[in-house]
Amino acid sequence: MEIMVLGLVTAMLFGVVSSVMIPVARSVGLTDKPCSRKAHMGEVPLTGGLSIYITVFIVWCFGVAFSGVLLATMLATSIIVATGIIDDRFDLPVLTRIVVQIIASGILVVGAGVEINSLGNLLNLGEVELGVFSVPFTIFAIMVAMNAYNMIDGIDGLLGSIALVTFGGIAVLSVIYGHPEALFFSLVAVFALIPFLYRNLQKTGSRVDQIFMGDAGSMFIGLLSIWLIAIMLSPEMSKEYVLKFGNMFTISDTREPIRAVTALWLVTIPIMDMVGIMVRRMMKGQSPLRPDRNHLHHIFMRAGFSPREALVIIFASACFWAAVGILLEYFKVADVVILLIYLSVFVLYLFCLKFSWRLVVWFRRWMQIEKKLKHRE
Repeated sequence: MEIMVLGLVTAMLFGVVSSVMIPVARSVGLTDKPCSRKAHMGEVPLTGGLSIYITVFIVWCFGVAFSGVLLATMLATSIIVATGIIDDRFDLPVLTRIVVQIIASGILVVGAGVEINSLGNLLNLGEVELGVFSVPFTIFAIMVAMNAYNMIDGIDGLLGSIALVTFGGIAVLSVIYGHPEALFFSLVAVFALIPFLYRNLQKTGSRVDQIFMGDAGSMFIGLLSIWLIAIMLSPEMSKEYVLKFGNMFTISDTREPIRAVTALWLVTIPIMDMVGIMVRRMMKGQSPLRPDRNHLHHIFMRAGFSPREALVIIFASACFWAAVGILLEYFKVADVVILLIYLSVFVLYLFCLKFSWRLVVWFRRWMQIEKKLKHRE
């Protein structure tokens, strides 16, 4: 019952915040305008991420006891969101964004003590301890996640639904392994994302105003995801965040850490899409940061699927891979086996991406044959 109340309050708060932010965004030009790479009609407010951030921030203030680690976390997220808003409005240079991402990630890692200290028993030869490399590795992981979620934000509902899978997976693992803090933070994110998706999936001209996530939201989600994964890797770290309503989220007396390799499955789609597209660009002699229309959702749409159909397929895929990761973790499959399975899936994805144009042609021909057969019947 208490969790239902948290969900209702968070969703209602997002509704209020997002409604207030829409006219503000339009008045200051914080909108996404149609262009050659964007198919939407009219100027859409880029306030989804900001509204989620404000909602989450308020809930954190009421639900978590004030501390130095919470202050550092809030400061890091605030810097990222502020940078995202400026980027959405004025298009910041890539180097500026990278520098700010490093600074914000550094504040989270050093100020809040959020570090990934071990990669697990990946080679079946014992724990791979990062030692002095834990800080730079964690900063790198946060930056990768921020940019991966940013790059996948290409069609309505995609970023929000993929984030829903990530935080939903974190919530499930929190329950299984007894992490009340991670459960609280992930559920707040889920409850803010659901009403966002409702607004994000609206059609132009509908009674409810459509909003986009924007760079502020994609980077915030990326940072949030790695932060939550990191505190679940180190149970002692999560205890630094003291919940005011701890009894509501009491799961068990023990906190068992998850394994680092499991986290890969929770962010499979964003990571594979980003790495795959960057590899493809570099093989063509292009900048890996150059925007194009070769992302996963673009491939599905070229195959003849509508944006909504592509969304459903990718969302279902993300759910499937997250479930695979959770099950492998739950049944204590060896780290090296989990890694080999993941790498096999990754290689298969890269292979399909390399020959995506052939697959698209084959699929279109197959669809035409199916249509002819149905027409004859």
